[in-house]
Amino acid sequence: MKPHTELLTQLDHLADEGYLRRLGSAFARFIASLDQATPALLIASCVLSELEGRGHSCLQLTALTAEPWALLGWDAQNWQIVDQIAGSLPKTTAEWRTALANCTQVWLSTEPDSQQPLVLDQDRLYLRRYWRNETQVAETVRFRAAHPRSLDVAQIRKWLDKLFDSPPEAGTHWQKIACAVSVRSHFSIITGGPGTGKTYTVARLLALLLAIDDDPARLRVAMAAPTGKAAARLTQSIDTALAELAKKVGDALPLAQLTARLGAARTLHSLLGARPNSRAFRHHSGNPLAVDVLIVDEASMVHLEMMAALLDTLPAHAMVVLLGDKDQLASVEAGAVLGDLCSDAQTGGYTENSADYIVKSSGESIPSEFLGQQNELAQQTVMLRHSHRFSGPIAVLALAINSGSSMDAMECLRAEEGNLLAWLTQTTTAATLDLALNGRPGAEGGYADYLRILPEYHPAASDTLVHENWVRKVLRAFEGIRVLCAVREGEWGVTGLNLAIERRLEAEGWIKRRGEWYVGRPVMVTRNDYGTGVFNGDIGIALPDAARPDVLRVYFLEGDAVRGVLTTRLRDVETAYAMTVHKSQGSEFQHTVLVLPPQSSPVLTRELVYTGVTRARKYFTLVTPDPSVLASSIESPTRRESGLYARL
Repeated sequence: MKPHTELLTQLDHLADEGYLRRLGSAFARFIASLDQATPALLIASCVLSELEGRGHSCLQLTALTAEPWALLGWDAQNWQIVDQIAGSLPKTTAEWRTALANCTQVWLSTEPDSQQPLVLDQDRLYLRRYWRNETQVAETVRFRAAHPRSLDVAQIRKWLDKLFDSPPEAGTHWQKIACAVSVRSHFSIITGGPGTGKTYTVARLLALLLAIDDDPARLRVAMAAPTGKAAARLTQSIDTALAELAKKVGDALPLAQLTARLGAARTLHSLLGARPNSRAFRHHSGNPLAVDVLIVDEASMVHLEMMAALLDTLPAHAMVVLLGDKDQLASVEAGAVLGDLCSDAQTGGYTENSADYIVKSSGESIPSEFLGQQNELAQQTVMLRHSHRFSGPIAVLALAINSGSSMDAMECLRAEEGNLLAWLTQTTTAATLDLALNGRPGAEGGYADYLRILPEYHPAASDTLVHENWVRKVLRAFEGIRVLCAVREGEWGVTGLNLAIERRLEAEGWIKRRGEWYVGRPVMVTRNDYGTGVFNGDIGIALPDAARPDVLRVYFLEGDAVRGVLTTRLRDVETAYAMTVHKSQGSEFQHTVLVLPPQSSPVLTRELVYTGVTRARKYFTLVTPDPSVLASSIESPTRRESGLYARL
């Protein structure tokens, strides 16, 4: 027992030193308490728990055989100490597999199940919950994608020709193909970068479904997104596209009447019926959602457990369509589901049967380079390849980042002469504060734009409508610029920059802080609150109440509608002059400022930089105290261990 005690003590010490989460060493102790555990099992359990906290859904045993210390970001000496205390750990994948397979705390997925906490599936070790989630997602996706719906192909072709104009560019009309493919089965994915028209396409998909349904008035459609902000943007985009489409189809389809009863998009937590202080939802396989079609936007943000819960709650006949950019940051929690599901999207891999169906239903031919023999899911995945809105230097920069070419990205930043891009190198926080407040040459306008509007409202002489218009004006002005950070802590993180910006604004007389709340304070909601109807990611500004000017409410903009919540009812919020790139997903800003810290770290990845760049609607500014951090970030793609793709 002594080696176990020494080993567990060493893991606690590593947690004290910041090499492990407390949960990692605690989980190893839990495993040790269940039965006679081997040192190899304790180490594997601790590493698995640590990787789960970093977004991985499993531990590949091969990763423990070469330089296992690199897997955790340790130096070799730390691992050698652990190895020595453990009494020599396995050295090959086969040895690790044998060592774990003989432990009573580990269930071999090919053997009778005794509800052990760990699962060994081939050469992957899982926490049981993630194995169950991954297996469920893979089986459900494969089943839904492989079972076609009964369709009149000629009718689909007629309506797609009516709903789509010829593509503005020469070549394949991928948006039209996406509609034809999505309507074919009960599961589909439409992926693409900014401006490729994902919501434009899905609006036409909804019109197509209504047009070909025997009783379109009874078709139940739900729309959802991971955050409140993303849900609001989805609602606005779909409503705008459907309104334009109603004029296009005219009397051929009463689209305005049929879509008038479409509800607003909701957060996934709201859709599934999240229960307070619980991971369970009100809706599940025994109480499924009452929907026929479900559209999920910003699917890259959906983590493994949520995707499993979502698919579990859909009735068998329902269609689900995932929208998202496969190259964006993965979810904060474990899993990179959309990335795994879209592994073949770039190459297509459409079979001859799929290509034949696409020609008959849309009139579009699949280019030969996208033909192949991929799995069922590839036949139901379409990548939109032409950006109709996102172009120019920012698009070129995003493409260079996505390709992993730091040299091309830096050349793009240095060569830009139209003021759409700027790169501030070896800069100071003071210069960054100037940028946040006033913008920069060629991209004027910063937070001063919304702060100048604050004094325009005079409670004594204003009515409710005037107040609402003023609130709307403030909120829209605030969306003109946003500072995005790669990290939370430190001088160049969210916490440090928010505090520095507040102090600068107060010193210059823009705001008057009197405690936590003050007029003009922008805040982000950090936790879903169903009592107030605000959700994680929602951004609002504290402003005087129309009826009681001495009382502050936080006002949120939902499309064109303004809604206020008393500050006393908002418990989980944080100041939002600066926010993390993760929290910005689903949003766009006229001018996006991306701030990278002066030191490289595992969180600085290609996907993070790409996501930050693509939040810019018109102007982008990169701030790097140390320029070399940009190159190392672009050259560090996110790799999350998962068995999902293999299961598909």
